Amino acid sequence: MTQEQFSTMMPTISADLVAMITKKQDVSEDDAIRQLYASKLYAALEQEETKVWQYSTNMLYALYEQERNTGKIRFPDV
Repeated sequence: MTQEQFSTMMPTISADLVAMITKKQDVSEDDAIRQLYASKLYAALEQEETKVWQYSTNMLYALYEQERNTGKIRFPDV
């Protein structure tokens, strides 16, 4: 995947994940954005070579929750 293609996909992936955080945690969109952008998950998601962007929104949210609860992320073997 080219950097341009990746850059085009990131806003959609981020928006879907922010919407899920907002809904499941009953927080404002601004709070969800701040929480996501401050996470280790988002740092990994920003790097195309990690391939984290390929996970579904549900999987990304589960990883986000895992990080919130434990401070760590254990990426599934795929």
